Amino acid sequence: MLIEEYFDFFASDDIRVKGTRVGIESILYEYIYRQRSPEEILKHFSTLTLDQIYATILYYLTNKESVDKYIADWLEWSHQQRKAQELNPHPASIRLQKIKMERQKNGTKVSH
Repeated sequence: MLIEEYFDFFASDDIRVKGTRVGIESILYEYIYRQRSPEEILKHFSTLTLDQIYATILYYLTNKESVDKYIADWLEWSHQQRKAQELNPHPASIRLQKIKMERQKNGTKVSH
């Protein structure tokens, strides 16, 4: 089996583990930035197999330059999305923040 057969290549910025909705960026973020082992990653992705996680890591290691760019682009897009959410929060978020601030101001304990 070729390593590429483990993945669905929907677009240049959308590579997913075949048969799942899990993008390779999610697995590789855990592996690269959180330094989790494949076994630890498996605990966070119940729809994946250990083979799929190892295949994703192997794909990364054999295509490091292009996958590094893929991840950098994804991280930048994620950052832009968070920034947009901060600038234009959902009305429900605004309401919840207001309630939280009122409770803190009144000395009422805020539970999570």
